Amino acid sequence: MLAGARYSDADPELVALRKACGHLCDEFNAVGSDEDARRTAILTDRLGGLGSDSWIMPRFRCDYGFNITIGSNSFLNYDAVLLDCAPITIGDDCSIGPRVQLLTALHPLEDHQARRERWESAAPISIGDNVWFGGGVIVCPGVSIGRNTVVGAGSVVTRNLPDHVFAAGNPARVIRELPHEDFG
Repeated sequence: MLAGARYSDADPELVALRKACGHLCDEFNAVGSDEDARRTAILTDRLGGLGSDSWIMPRFRCDYGFNITIGSNSFLNYDAVLLDCAPITIGDDCSIGPRVQLLTALHPLEDHQARRERWESAAPISIGDNVWFGGGVIVCPGVSIGRNTVVGAGSVVTRNLPDHVFAAGNPARVIRELPHEDFG
């Protein structure tokens, strides 16, 4: 799965891993709003990495958790869905709007029998430092987003975006370049 090869989502080991992650997501989502330390502990135990001063608002869903790495001082707003069948890397100082979806799973396009048999593959998603996603952004498998890039609300990102741009639309396209100054 992590190598990008086809795998069966019905594989018993993968099903068990998803169920275990589902229980932790349920626990995370049920924690009281004043229990930040407990929420952080759950995420730290499950995610591949959670940088200092980063936080995720509930409801949060992911498939496995351990394929997700989030840098320092990053924020995922309400209702984030991260399907991490391949690695998802989020840089430092990122702001991810509500109901954003980061989707690494791919399904066979032309092989309808393989789809019926629940075969899939996955491709990683990489998000650079200081990226901002408006609400409802969807990032498709295999996409990399450059640092200091802003993606407008409701956009569907189907291909890589460079550093320092504003992109929007379905599919997302570069609207304009952004200043290249770095502030730290």
